[in-house]
Amino acid sequence: MHRLLLLGCLWLLAAPPVSSIFQRPTGTPAPLHLQYLLEPLHPTVHTQRGATATLPCVLRALPRNYRVKWSKVEPANYGENIIIITNGLFHKNYGPLSPRVRLRHSHRYDASLTITDVALEDEGRYRCQLVNGLEDESISLTLHLEGVVFPYQPSNGRYKFNYHEAKRACEQQDSRLATYQQLYKAWTEGLDWCNAGWILDGTVHYPIINSREPCGGRLLLPGVRSYGARDKQKDRFDAFCFTSALQGQVYFIRGHLNFKEAGQACRSHGAALAKVGQLYSAWKFSQLDRCDGGWLADGSVRYPITTPRQRCGGLPDPGVRSFGFPSKEMRTYGTYCFVG
Repeated sequence: MHRLLLLGCLWLLAAPPVSSIFQRPTGTPAPLHLQYLLEPLHPTVHTQRGATATLPCVLRALPRNYRVKWSKVEPANYGENIIIITNGLFHKNYGPLSPRVRLRHSHRYDASLTITDVALEDEGRYRCQLVNGLEDESISLTLHLEGVVFPYQPSNGRYKFNYHEAKRACEQQDSRLATYQQLYKAWTEGLDWCNAGWILDGTVHYPIINSREPCGGRLLLPGVRSYGARDKQKDRFDAFCFTSALQGQVYFIRGHLNFKEAGQACRSHGAALAKVGQLYSAWKFSQLDRCDGGWLADGSVRYPITTPRQRCGGLPDPGVRSFGFPSKEMRTYGTYCFVG
């Protein structure tokens, strides 16, 4: 009897605590040990350019003499940019986001951050931090923009951009350099491109669906191939740009126009020649589908296809097709215009 009692005690000492017997499913993240902040139910907030998005941050209790600080995490700079600080009664905005952010403050425990007129550069990771002396704690949330990634090169051929030129080129086409996450997602959705291009963090990659000899060889598995970090001044590649929804409309004007006449045709309608990013956005979000090549603001000629068909290039997948950069004197194409 004594021996059974001894074995029972030893089993109790060796057994895990009751709370750990019922383990979380594999892959479920451990709960945050938060005293004052509620763990967000959905750590990623999905939105589009031009929308209003709210990043949730709710307190379960109000400690004495506390502050809540919102900041945007910038991995490329190894830092954070403060956006807003509040003590529950007063608040102060900081930085370039200042005109477009406010606290939702729907009740006394609500410190959620609302961003109006979301811009492409707003995508990324944000931190809501409760500052309370020794009991500081924080939660992280990700703002994700729905959009489209497209490769871009200038009229004088491939591999002409250093990093800064690639960044500027994307911005001129109503877009920005894509992040690695955006490029990877585009690859999972079918982006297959053999030319290497800069992305936002200064690294260089190219996405391959169909392995082939000119693109690393047939033996390499599909994937996002990487050249790693490169010299931002000296090394030259193409660019991978990212754009999101439009606040405006892209439409086509039929005709046999040279580049100058195309611009005049758009202006006569109170519009402007569409940029490459605007055409991709209209294709992605408005399902713009036309078989007609048209001039764009950079001097290229393209057309958007959402329903592939033999007489429109014959390619099996949807996409924005390109005729490259023909002579601006050619009177062969119509024009794509953008009105805001």
